[in-house]
Amino acid sequence: MADLRDEIEAFQRMQRQLEADHMDRWVLVHDGQFIGAFETFELAANDAVRKFGSGPFLIRQVGAPPATLPISVMYPWPHAEH
Repeated sequence: MADLRDEIEAFQRMQRQLEADHMDRWVLVHDGQFIGAFETFELAANDAVRKFGSGPFLIRQVGAPPATLPISVMYPWPHAEH
């Protein structure tokens, strides 16, 4: 199973082709694979959660600058042990 960094790297590898085929659409990447392109973030998110649960997966708008994510999203904190 890939982590979010792997999904970002996969997106970057396929970015040129995505820009040629899916500019301004929201794309879903999971396990390093292009899953689909969507008109809205909500459609991409609904498909991602339906197929992959809580992830990890990447949803990004093709052609938009990368979003800055909070550290807690990039590196979830481990559960506290009692």
